[in-house]
Amino acid sequence: MSLSITSNPLIDKLPPHLKQFIKPQNYEEYTPINQAVWRYVMRKNISSLSKVAHDSYLNGLNKTGISVDSIPSMYGMNRILKEIGWAAVAVDGFIPPNAFMEFQAYNILVIASDIRQLENIEYTPAPDIIHEAAGHAPIIANPDYAEYLRRFGKIGCKAISSKRDYDIYEAVRTLSILKEAHGTKPEEIKEAEKRVEELQEQKENPSEMALIRNLHWWTVEYGLIGSVDHPKIYGAGLLSSIGESEWCMTDQVKKIPYSPEAASRDFDITKPQPQLFVTPDFAYLCQVLEEFADTMALRKGGHRGLAKLIESENLGTIELSTGLQVSGTFSRMIKNEDNEVIYFETSGPTALSFREKELIGHGVDTHPNGFRSPLGKLKGINLAIENMSPRDLKAYNFYDGEYIEFEFESGITVAGTNITGIRNIKGELILIQFSECTIKYKDEYLFKPEWGTFDLAVGKEIVSAFSGPADDYSFDLVTHKSSTTATKHTFTTKQIELHSLYESIRNIREGKNTKFSLEATFDILAKDYADDWLAPLEIYELIYDRDEKFGENILEHLNNIKVKKPEIKHLIESGLDIIANKTTAI
Repeated sequence: MSLSITSNPLIDKLPPHLKQFIKPQNYEEYTPINQAVWRYVMRKNISSLSKVAHDSYLNGLNKTGISVDSIPSMYGMNRILKEIGWAAVAVDGFIPPNAFMEFQAYNILVIASDIRQLENIEYTPAPDIIHEAAGHAPIIANPDYAEYLRRFGKIGCKAISSKRDYDIYEAVRTLSILKEAHGTKPEEIKEAEKRVEELQEQKENPSEMALIRNLHWWTVEYGLIGSVDHPKIYGAGLLSSIGESEWCMTDQVKKIPYSPEAASRDFDITKPQPQLFVTPDFAYLCQVLEEFADTMALRKGGHRGLAKLIESENLGTIELSTGLQVSGTFSRMIKNEDNEVIYFETSGPTALSFREKELIGHGVDTHPNGFRSPLGKLKGINLAIENMSPRDLKAYNFYDGEYIEFEFESGITVAGTNITGIRNIKGELILIQFSECTIKYKDEYLFKPEWGTFDLAVGKEIVSAFSGPADDYSFDLVTHKSSTTATKHTFTTKQIELHSLYESIRNIREGKNTKFSLEATFDILAKDYADDWLAPLEIYELIYDRDEKFGENILEHLNNIKVKKPEIKHLIESGLDIIANKTTAI
């Protein structure tokens, strides 16, 4: 098994917390049946999507190194994607939504390297290489769309999730690992399924992450472009679903002009979508994204933003009006009668940053047990510390080595010896350190001298709140446990023989030496694998215009399968139509 990970300069620059999700593609583990599934879907896509997909799709297939005949390798894709400023990495199925979007912010396409099984050839709700490589990759060759994807990642990775969002992700991830792991007991899977169902049935106001994932779904995954009356497909979910890409163009699917309202429209990943949204062009996608971003705590800050972080119970960041950024797990805030935050607390490791760079001496080692600070203007002078001139600071005794007592408009009092201050690039104080410090609010002590040195965060208000740390390197975020080593496929003797039959067909098509002739391959298929329809279809493609009698035998066999399994009749007929129309390459 190959353990190498294909790279390019963009991948090399990723922070460790994203690199932890990357896995080797292990190309040699794709079976000949996997390759045949890829080839069928791609040939079917090119046959049908040439009529309904946006022009960028077919043009992008050439630009991004996506082959019709073979599952793409990460090496080949990265070599070509590099030319358009992007890269691709293989991951193991589901990764956290924030991480998925952050990859996009770095111009990196996340590709689940597994491929759907033959029985799920039309559609699978699980991420797979057909969806990711054949669906997402070609469209990013369009510069306007690529910029939308990058901007979406930049904004989306900052969206604050609720605790329920995190719980659902962990539950789904646990269930997927259990289902793939060998030797898992049925009762363990049943219990995991029950946990997922219980969480999904809980009702609460949607989080920012839930809303922005809706936008992602109705654009990146299931988007249409053009006019409502004559739309084209650009969403990867539609481009990679040979069934839904045709059905979505019928009158059975309602077409709605795209707008920020799409964020409030939920979706069911297990069913065809009853309605789709149509954007007039790719530039309009960015306009709607910016309108939505204006509603996020990332841009609004304030008590609502801090409340979202507290409710999430996960690592987040607030930015103050001075630019000081506080990253940690927020646990408390105090508001005044105008709903302005006058005090906040974190619990556990906390780091202070400015412009996404940790302040020297203010990482988690300095603040292992949390951080706290009052905010606002000073009482009596109606002035925030950040707005004080050097003369003001001296007049009010904000001087190194001097004892000082002062009160905020909120009523919070501070008394202690000013040790030193840290200033931002504009020369404004962003942090003041005190010894022997006492902080009180009404009858409560918020800080006592015996607790150590106190760092006052200077800022009159919270201007931004977002998920994750300000500086990616402040915290140890490499916590993902990969399940790849526990899910290696094993095959029965009969399955291995079927693989060899598919391999023989592929070798003959490519002019290589083969174990079985086409006639011998078909005889074994008809006798021992009577329900398999894709291999006979591939044989027919190779001989239909050269051996009439052999071709008639194969057609008779395929007709028998259609009678016995009517649910796949349309798949066989579509394959025959492609052969008849000789749609074999881009």
